[in-house]
Amino acid sequence: MAKAITAPTNKKLGQLLRTEGVDFVWLQFSDIEGQIKQITIPARQWTEVVDHGQWFDGSSIQGFARTVENDMYLMPDPSTFTLIPWESGTCTARVICDVVLPNGDPRYVLKRQLDRARGMGFEYNIAPELEFFLFRRHEDGEVLPLQPLDQAGYFDISIDISRSIRRKIVEALTEMGVVINAFHHEVAEGQNELDMRYGPGLQLADSTVTARIAAKAVAHQHGLFCSFLPKPMTGKSGSGMHVHQSLLDPVTGRNLMYDDGHPYRLSQTALHFIAGQLEHAKAMACVVAPLVNSYKRLVSGFEAPVKICWGRTNRGALIRVPRTTRDRSISTRCELRSPDPSANPYLAFAVMLAAGLDGIEKEMQPPNPLEEDLFRVTDRRHGYESLPDSLGAAIEYLRDNHVLADALGPHLHDTYVEAKTQEWIEFRTHVSTWELNQYLATY
Repeated sequence: MAKAITAPTNKKLGQLLRTEGVDFVWLQFSDIEGQIKQITIPARQWTEVVDHGQWFDGSSIQGFARTVENDMYLMPDPSTFTLIPWESGTCTARVICDVVLPNGDPRYVLKRQLDRARGMGFEYNIAPELEFFLFRRHEDGEVLPLQPLDQAGYFDISIDISRSIRRKIVEALTEMGVVINAFHHEVAEGQNELDMRYGPGLQLADSTVTARIAAKAVAHQHGLFCSFLPKPMTGKSGSGMHVHQSLLDPVTGRNLMYDDGHPYRLSQTALHFIAGQLEHAKAMACVVAPLVNSYKRLVSGFEAPVKICWGRTNRGALIRVPRTTRDRSISTRCELRSPDPSANPYLAFAVMLAAGLDGIEKEMQPPNPLEEDLFRVTDRRHGYESLPDSLGAAIEYLRDNHVLADALGPHLHDTYVEAKTQEWIEFRTHVSTWELNQYLATY
């Protein structure tokens, strides 16, 4: 496997490509759905791309440009340079790019919110937890019907045959500069989790898309299928992407969410931030849980959040505040539990940050924390409500939310809502196998 390379500057990168014997470079970028797109160039073209960008037709990429505005170009971000460990036969590198003109670039949307946060005196740090499934392929190469790789459960060891694949995924990510703090088997058969190390928002968004690519590539090498679909199996736990968040002082690195005088050791800044995310939770849902399938995960009984509330011990809460100690004030954080791994991480982290900053700017106060069993609570005590129960409902909340519309930008917001509306219409008018099995013989 290839060795890890420290990210160089653009000036030094051309020489590094020659030193490492790189043959090809993947220029990667994200569409609004979070799908990674790629243009491959011979390494000898690198200087030309750095000087002038890589032009492409944006009219065919979801969310980027109208047909009359189709000429767009990519500008590489040298900090994302890495060699690709699983490529054999040739030496291949990867660089994530910004899209110029950026009227629909998800990475630019996140950068804009991070700049806004810095202007308010905050550095946004996050740590996503990526859950995914590993399925066997049948003799014909097909994945359906689904067959989980193992029958193990939460933290199992003796019957967990996924551990070698997880280890190979982590080894590949380590070589690519992505730091994984921990990894383990999750609740459902064939379900796994990778916990990323805390870091700046843009870096962790890049790491998230890298982790999804690496996991799929390694699984494919071993004849398996890796899926980040939130709810692939009926009656089983779904896959989430819980995101731990904190706000740091950009100069001193001090955690601005910590206050020893609060019962949960939370500062007023933290409380305002939590309140903002609770306030905009319904509209955020369309971005952080973006699929029809996402709302089959967000149901009671599977440790997925349904109620818009916060607390410490209850994992059914939308926002959880993990315990901290006085000597670990830097670890004070809040964990948003509604996102799932199908989300575009650039857009998801951008709207999460925008919602929290709105809470800080307006000095919102959250309701009292709830520590009771939320799966048994059916009323609206303490002023909380429920997340949308379908993509269709979530779309309407996002359509009318001016704070998140401003965060996404008018072009991307309108394009995203239009794309999701079409997805919802297609689902709503599709006649499923369940309907035929349930009703055809009777009616």
